[in-house]
Amino acid sequence: MQPSARSVKEKSLAWGRRTYLMGVLNITPDSFSGDGLLAEEVGKMGEGDRLARILAQARDFVASGADILDVGGESTRPGSVPVGAAEEIERVVPIIKALSKELETSSGLDFLISVDTYKAEVAAEALKAGAHIVNDVWGLKADPQLASLVAAHRVPIILMHNRSSWAHAELKERLGGRYVGVPYEDLLEDIKRELLESVELAHEGGVSDEQIILDPGIGFGKTVEQNLELLDRTNEIRELGYPVLVGPSRKSFIGYTLDLPPDQRLEGTAAAVVIAIVRGADIVRVHDVGFISRVVRMADAIVRRKT
Repeated sequence: MQPSARSVKEKSLAWGRRTYLMGVLNITPDSFSGDGLLAEEVGKMGEGDRLARILAQARDFVASGADILDVGGESTRPGSVPVGAAEEIERVVPIIKALSKELETSSGLDFLISVDTYKAEVAAEALKAGAHIVNDVWGLKADPQLASLVAAHRVPIILMHNRSSWAHAELKERLGGRYVGVPYEDLLEDIKRELLESVELAHEGGVSDEQIILDPGIGFGKTVEQNLELLDRTNEIRELGYPVLVGPSRKSFIGYTLDLPPDQRLEGTAAAVVIAIVRGADIVRVHDVGFISRVVRMADAIVRRKT
């Protein structure tokens, strides 16, 4: 089944026609990829300077080809410390308000704002501030109130597959965190079944099929080999009938495959993005927007030339 096009904030998303690019804005001090916008250097800035720095990166992302800006206030790396809803709101809502104002006042800017959260309380404030999409890394399994909130606002929700667990996390100083020994009876069938459980939770909360985007959860509770297999079989997730987002950017499966730290994974990310597009991904979520934008455009020119 081919997902139909849909309109979000008067921006038409024509699934299958081209690949949409999501740029990551990590409003955290501890991002696995080293791009946290509250890291020590930026964190020492005054509030106004810090906001200007973040907005400058957002504008650069959009100018470089980002269709969606994904604003997140809690790190999801293995071993990260959870953030309370109040602190997460304090981190992301001012940024979303500022981005929303940019859309209203700056000519030529055209992008969507996504909030990366699994908490209904945070999502509610983010949507009020101007977010257009909710990106839930726990696929509605962490906060049962999120589905009805999304349904009430009639916004898209990204439902990600996630089996992250401390019991299977391994941390190495140079390469960062990865998951080992994660048990699956049948990798793709288990992931598809669990994604459809999230879809059912969405339906129970009143979310319609046209609001749903699936994310197979590259890097979340999968070993290096499982991530490689999942990426190569993305088309099987697409066959569930929903648009698919894939987020391989700078992930540890690239680092452990190439023996490289996060800041040297650009080529590996590019290769993963191309495979994701060939296998039918509709959205790719990345940190290096300028470089990957050119990769996406070239891959689309090859694989989508008949659409």
